Amino acid sequence: MAWRRLSTITVLGSTQTLAWASTYYLPAILADDIARDTGISTTWLFASFSASLIISAILGPRAGRLIDRGNGNTVLAVSNLLFAGGLVLLQLSHSLLTLQLAWIVLGIGMGIGLYDAAFAVLGRIYGSSARGAITGITLFAGFASTIGWPLTAWGAAEIGWRDTCLAWAALHVFVALPANYWLLPRPTVAPADKRPVEQPVPIDRPMILLAFAFAAAWIVTAGMAAHFPRILEATGASQTQAIAAGALIGPAQVVARLLEAGPLARFHPLVSARLATLTHPVGAALLLFAGGGVASSAFALLHGSGNGIITIARGTVPLALFGPENYGYRLGLLGMPSRFLSALAPLGFALLLDHVGGAVLIVTAGLSLAAFAALCLLRRPAPMAAHHAD
Repeated sequence: MAWRRLSTITVLGSTQTLAWASTYYLPAILADDIARDTGISTTWLFASFSASLIISAILGPRAGRLIDRGNGNTVLAVSNLLFAGGLVLLQLSHSLLTLQLAWIVLGIGMGIGLYDAAFAVLGRIYGSSARGAITGITLFAGFASTIGWPLTAWGAAEIGWRDTCLAWAALHVFVALPANYWLLPRPTVAPADKRPVEQPVPIDRPMILLAFAFAAAWIVTAGMAAHFPRILEATGASQTQAIAAGALIGPAQVVARLLEAGPLARFHPLVSARLATLTHPVGAALLLFAGGGVASSAFALLHGSGNGIITIARGTVPLALFGPENYGYRLGLLGMPSRFLSALAPLGFALLLDHVGGAVLIVTAGLSLAAFAALCLLRRPAPMAAHHAD
């Protein structure tokens, strides 16, 4: 029923918002406070954070296998326990070893509890009709930084960064864990379903093209997230203009996702994905030719809209191309290159900025166009062809 579907989207969207806000988006606000209080440099802190992203990449396929077997509620609930444990360890950190241990635990949690896992759960529940639900939870979690950054900053100012970590941990244990475990539907697992799940997923041409496209797009996303204001300033924008433009990215993502849920829903997800990889190069061209002082807002809107849709495409395109069988495991495999490279992207972009300045946009535009080319080489399987392929 429609209300049950809406309830599932609301629960999973809310718990995903909490998961992203209290882990992935945490260092941007607390890094300086943690470094000042513990004497650990922000370099080491962000290195530990990058390592946690690599850990999450390694664990993605295994988490997908478990979800494919019908264990999605348990996997997500365990991720909440891991998030809570990692945040408690972070709160207790007074040495580099404890800090690194905290991010190892958080990395394990991110490997089994962020978007890929949530998409896999929806694929297991709704099968090939999960596209709308996937879009729905990204509409919620698209506000993770918008909500999480101010709340974390407010908590750090009012109760300190350590108690803020404890507050986030408490929300995982007392709100997200019960919601994920008891309020999400549990798919029925028949004995006949188990054997196909264990079959390997071939790393064939479509898988390679899709993994490449997502990885190229995600390098741009991660690099821009870390250095967006600096890049705009390198093209001539003032600091005020750069910050104002950055504030437009979140709303642009949400508007684009509403378009994906509305007009674009009539088209195959590949169409949305291809459009999403073109908006950044268009914005980069505007910025390079017109300058940051004039085109910074337009660039932010174009980049944000593409980023909003490509996030959804990570879940919808594989589902449309390959179907729901082995969906969680396939998402884990496709996401590995993206997660590995996104962990290295902030450092890589910092080095590029130091050497070429605003011309880094030529690199980001090239990566986006390469992703577009890879997506253009993919074809939607015809129903009869797909039927006889087996």
